[in-house]
Amino acid sequence: MADQKTVHEVTYNLLRSLGLTTVFGNPGSTEETFLKNFPDDFTYVLGLQEASVLAMADGFAQSTGKPALVNVHTSAGTGNAMGSLIAAYKGNTPLIVTAGQQTREMVSVEPYLTNKDATLLPLPWVKWAYEPTRAEDVPSAFMRAYAVALQPPAGPVYLSIPLDDWDKPALGPAVVRTVSHRVSPDAERLREFAKRIDAAQSPLVMFGPEVDRAGAWEAGIAFAEKMGAPVYNGPLGDRASFPENHRLYRGTLPMTIAGATEVMRKHDLVIVVGAQVFRYYPYVPGEYMPRGSELLQITADPEVAAAAPVGDSLLGVPRLVLEQITEMVSDHSDRQLPAAQIPAAALDRSASPPLSTEAVWSTLADVRPADSALVMESTSTLAEQARWLPTTRPASFFGTASGGIGWGVPAAVGIPLGDRARGANRTVLATIGDGSFQ
Repeated sequence: MADQKTVHEVTYNLLRSLGLTTVFGNPGSTEETFLKNFPDDFTYVLGLQEASVLAMADGFAQSTGKPALVNVHTSAGTGNAMGSLIAAYKGNTPLIVTAGQQTREMVSVEPYLTNKDATLLPLPWVKWAYEPTRAEDVPSAFMRAYAVALQPPAGPVYLSIPLDDWDKPALGPAVVRTVSHRVSPDAERLREFAKRIDAAQSPLVMFGPEVDRAGAWEAGIAFAEKMGAPVYNGPLGDRASFPENHRLYRGTLPMTIAGATEVMRKHDLVIVVGAQVFRYYPYVPGEYMPRGSELLQITADPEVAAAAPVGDSLLGVPRLVLEQITEMVSDHSDRQLPAAQIPAAALDRSASPPLSTEAVWSTLADVRPADSALVMESTSTLAEQARWLPTTRPASFFGTASGGIGWGVPAAVGIPLGDRARGANRTVLATIGDGSFQ
């Protein structure tokens, strides 16, 4: 039929309906057919290497809280992007990563730039990898990719699309669907957890990255204050989920088995919200929990719950769980706690350069705007950063979730792009270590 639309037209209409109008990419020849006749109402953000492209999209999606679209070049571009893809997967960032593929007619003879075993290449660092069986399936593949990327636990997905698919006739308009991005906890298990929390004499609360990603700062504060419990951030967190100047805040849980156990020794119940149990590094042996202590874990990620070596788990988005369980527990806000750590004192910065680490961070603390965001990739100075630049606002601390370097600078580009897309305007401060800028 003369008015029949192509796969290209139908897919772009679907992306428009889903709000995916910003494309991050480093295009190659197998992506040209996707990018031709690029619509005026779409934005293309060009990067010159795929690792940076994907990290920019990661920052953008973390800022907006919505999936972002990434376009990389066949298998070579996917390979370049893998380090940043691991960070996105570990950080539960919803991304739709697309890669060009050679024409269907030639794939079997493996010409230059063929993505051999395309769906295996990004595994296990995507939630779903797919190459449509027919050109007509491309729009529905994008719809499924969007749903998979967004539903908890959120994360990146991967589509390999032959370059000759885009000009093929579509079957009709794409089906646009909505999906839930929040999972409510089991009511009976929630009541059981509330009873155990209420009965605790000396509880400890640890908040992880899921809390900040779920927009649950206020819910977390309300829960901690009602419990009258000391609050720790999880070790090696890629987001901060509790104000680090709050009277209940006690710092970051140590990253070793022995160190974490020593902190927990004074508490009969440890409540871990939105984090794995625990993100250990390096290996210092010890018991996972001290004798006489119990652990309750609240997470939206079944894999994180299954991997916990100790404790009982409850599945649910942290914001929903915290809001509900706070109503179910008694008021323990008058509980007596040991004194908090002493804030950093003024530092003499009059010494000749080079500046000490303490001097650098204290200077940044003086000049940083109050509402700014920090992208932290100077991991060897985490202690100094926490001392001089505590996180006091939601969605304002971002670190690499994988531990790999090179993520910070492009992420610090993507975050303000995402801020602009959602109508916000703030300064983004990025710190990096040796080698990261390369």
